[in-house]
Amino acid sequence: MVSVKGKWAFITGASRGVGYELALFMAARGCNLILHSRSKSNSEKILNEVKALGVDAVNVQAELSKDSEVRTMLKTIDDLTVDVDFVFNNAGIQVTYRNDFIQTPIEDFDSSFKINLIAVTTICYHFLPKMMSKGFGRIINTTSGIKDQPEQAAYSASKAALDKFTQDLGTKVEGTNIMINLTDPGWCRTDLGGPHAPNDVKDSLPGVAVSAFIDDKKSSRLFIGPDFIGMTLADAVREYQNQ
Repeated sequence: MVSVKGKWAFITGASRGVGYELALFMAARGCNLILHSRSKSNSEKILNEVKALGVDAVNVQAELSKDSEVRTMLKTIDDLTVDVDFVFNNAGIQVTYRNDFIQTPIEDFDSSFKINLIAVTTICYHFLPKMMSKGFGRIINTTSGIKDQPEQAAYSASKAALDKFTQDLGTKVEGTNIMINLTDPGWCRTDLGGPHAPNDVKDSLPGVAVSAFIDDKKSSRLFIGPDFIGMTLADAVREYQNQ
């Protein structure tokens, strides 16, 4: 199992929900963190909490729908002069549920693809060459199991595009110690998932993180959070290694 102690992870959408729990999970295992949110003030709470666990941490900000802000954020991370070993593209947007789905506005697709796909591709393309140069890295992109809901067509289409992008990109590092995979946290009670979701947000772990700890050199896989409920991280790694 990969040790994350003393390494650095970058987590988007770290101020709440799955990203918040993921930050605590990684910090508890000694991983230093770069925590993204739309505004640094949003991530002050999680920043202080992970620091209290004894790791180094910084927060960065960007509105992911704006390419200029994404690129400024990436320059800020580069200026830290640390090696980012793990990238968790966790942040996402789920636009308004359109009961009259035939009237779904094009703006829904524009905002969904900017945040759920384009920002992710920019981040992947930024960190992947650095990982390839040093011979180690993990990129975990967050998808969704949503289907058969044209009322949320923009969201589901953006996640389907993310799946294709991630799976294809993963083929380029297959067999190396750089692994690019997908995770689906499941339907969790978060600001995005809503109050009626069946799963507590804590149930997303260790599932959303497990592919960072596996070292079988396989990419383009999907790790579904609820499949891991009740497992320890060590048990999850043992069960899913080489699958």
